[in-house]
Amino acid sequence: MEPVITVSGTVVPLDRSDVDTDQIIPSDWLKRVERTGFEKGLFAEWRDDPDFVMNREDHQGANILVAGENFGTGSSREHAVWALQQHGFAAVISPRFGDIFANNATKNGLVPAELPHGAVADLMAAVVDNPELHVVIDVERLTVEAPEIEFEESFPLDPAIQHRFLNGLDDIGITLDHHEKISSHEEKRPGWMPSV
Repeated sequence: MEPVITVSGTVVPLDRSDVDTDQIIPSDWLKRVERTGFEKGLFAEWRDDPDFVMNREDHQGANILVAGENFGTGSSREHAVWALQQHGFAAVISPRFGDIFANNATKNGLVPAELPHGAVADLMAAVVDNPELHVVIDVERLTVEAPEIEFEESFPLDPAIQHRFLNGLDDIGITLDHHEKISSHEEKRPGWMPSV
């Protein structure tokens, strides 16, 4: 995983609440053996509609998604995070995330920035008015900013998760942070016990 200090770019305003993981990536995409190509299935059923927000020319290349309440609810599906990232999203802003989705996001380097409902509504309205609005998510300062409209809000992030982002650590990387302690422990174990 690469370190994530800031995410900076334009935004897709997905003005829908209760977007579950089956809507993010339909279940027929879960049959894939590879961990690539999921961007084609992202919001697949909705993208059939030419008026769907992600199909609009003025939102092409956006790397931040802002959505309504309860984004990523439903079944545990890491594929939902992979689909968002492979499409080019580096962060999602919402008033509330499904717990499992948020956990999967942080373990894969997708920033879930949870802002108050009113702040999300303001940001969404601003992006609808100006699709070129530039937004910066600062993981070090834990802020979401859109300087052009004087928007700044803080978001919560567990210090351990913030450390994970800032240092580019996945679960294996976190374990390897304790390499010396693990090695020391292994050296002290009796020889007849299983070892790594």
